[in-house]
Amino acid sequence: MKIVDLLKKQGINLDFNPNSKEDCINQLVDLMDKTENLNNKEEYKKAIIAREEQSTTGIGDGIAIPHGKTRAVKRASLAAAVCKDGVDYDSLDGQVAKLFFMIAVPDNSDNLHLEVLARLSTILMDEEFKESLINCTDKDTFLSLIDKKEDEKFPTESNKVNPSSNNEGYRVLAVTACPTGIAHTYMAAESLENKGKEMGVTIKVETNGSGGAKNVLTKQEIQNAECIIIAADKNVEMGRFDGKRVIKTKVANGIHKAEELITEAISGKALVYNHDVSSNTSDENIENESIGRQIYKHLMNGVSHMLPFVIGGGILIALAFLFDTYDAVNPSNFGSGTPIAAFLMNIGKSAFGFMLPVLAGFIAMSIGDRPALAVGFVGGAIANSGLTFANAFDKEIPMVSSGFLGALLAGFIAGYLVVGLKKLLDKLPDSLEGLKPVLLYPLIGIFLIGLIIAYINPAMGIINEAITNGLNSMGGTSKILLGIILGAMMSVDMGGPVNKAAYVFGTASLASGNYEIMAAVMAAGMVPPLAIALSTTFFKNRYTQRERQSGITNYIMGLSFITEGAIPFAAADPLRVLPACIVGSAITGGLSMFFNCALRAPHGGLFVIGIIDNKLGYIAAILVGAIVGMIILSILKKPLEKTK
Repeated sequence: MKIVDLLKKQGINLDFNPNSKEDCINQLVDLMDKTENLNNKEEYKKAIIAREEQSTTGIGDGIAIPHGKTRAVKRASLAAAVCKDGVDYDSLDGQVAKLFFMIAVPDNSDNLHLEVLARLSTILMDEEFKESLINCTDKDTFLSLIDKKEDEKFPTESNKVNPSSNNEGYRVLAVTACPTGIAHTYMAAESLENKGKEMGVTIKVETNGSGGAKNVLTKQEIQNAECIIIAADKNVEMGRFDGKRVIKTKVANGIHKAEELITEAISGKALVYNHDVSSNTSDENIENESIGRQIYKHLMNGVSHMLPFVIGGGILIALAFLFDTYDAVNPSNFGSGTPIAAFLMNIGKSAFGFMLPVLAGFIAMSIGDRPALAVGFVGGAIANSGLTFANAFDKEIPMVSSGFLGALLAGFIAGYLVVGLKKLLDKLPDSLEGLKPVLLYPLIGIFLIGLIIAYINPAMGIINEAITNGLNSMGGTSKILLGIILGAMMSVDMGGPVNKAAYVFGTASLASGNYEIMAAVMAAGMVPPLAIALSTTFFKNRYTQRERQSGITNYIMGLSFITEGAIPFAAADPLRVLPACIVGSAITGGLSMFFNCALRAPHGGLFVIGIIDNKLGYIAAILVGAIVGMIILSILKKPLEKTK
């Protein structure tokens, strides 16, 4: 539903002149009532006030969008008003509000109010457009401006350019994917789409995010496209692109080098991709990747699939401790002492138990395709269980779990083992082709990976135990130094390989029972967005209007442990932003270790504060790092000559 479908002339006031926030709400409700879409004006007003009591709907930058969802509304509707002198609406940025949109939706309308709110917020980010509405003196023009802008930002099926309708298709297609499937995936997609529009090149981007593939490329679109750009840091399904020109690159290039990629795509010089079904290999000349990058992609494929098990299971285990009572007589039972704690602990451990098999399985699948999945799973499970030749034949000999490192190695061995089996069995008669994936690969592969991991478990177990003992026996200075190093790593590339290496080290430490490392890693990862948000709030003259708007969202991203919120600022000004964030995160990581903070959950940001040991110390560590980062950044950045 379009905004102009909900907004009528009788619901518009371009000479709005309230004297307070309360008066503003009263007049807007009266304006909404004129649309004849309310059953009960007073009940609707109560819904508006109740929403304001939760938090102000003055979103800042001169805009307020009060909204109410109640049975007092007959039909979804909008009211709009312009107060050219502005009124104090208790906005987030402390500025007066000049442009108002009030939303009314029935209580049976699902999330319609959120959709309208999102659309309004998006189109009002354009400073020039917003000013044109504030300065508008004619209702028809007001509606026309909104309609035109909405069509531009949210093209409908009837008015968007649909190249497929004339059988020409999109000139360029793209697929974006990052290990966690959150920030980089969608930032790369937006960058490619915006640059394609700017260059006049029709482009469609499929996003392989954490919620699955969206905007999926169709067979017809692939057939008609000149070239496909794969901007991904994990493997994507490539068989569908066989015989097409393909450019493979990392997801960061989709964000920062969109124009170069699209230019290459339409040049006709990209190499043709040849998909080998039997080995899952492709034309090695397509952006010839280094061995290090290939290993990183395989590892991240495993980590991205492992994270939901670690996060879900880890938080449930942490909650088990939160809902339990400490028993000094039997301290080893802490976490399972009460029925609810035991229930949560069992569910969490069940999920957590899949961590290493899933890691190994999807690393193997990234290397050897689907036939390697089962082989990798079993390899990871054996590494976790600690099976050896010695204890297989003598029950008195204990298991020797090789833990995270063993599962990591099992994943790579399993992947390349299946690749070798494919080549070895390639000479079998074609009549046996159907038996390979369902019988030969899993049977031979699982047996061989069992032999290999049982053989290496003792050595890997010794290494793993030595690392664990070393971490647990670290003195104060050593722990603080480790926290400083890991904290700095979280800010070096904000979601890239170095950041992920520190995060993976933290999650691996959880499995080993060392919870202080995870606390330091998460605290440090929260600092970059928070430092930037604080800087945009207290040193506004160093940022443009758009940057200040983005800074507000960084508060939420920082508190939620989404380090990637700082990427747009780091990309635009790396020489100032990165040093400030690295120093701030390093300080936070060190302080977290100094205060002996511990965390049994691998995600959640400040929202899992209830399950963190030494809560005050943890909050203090984050605040100090964020403030130091803010100060350094604000010193390095000079005030703008003219604030936009």
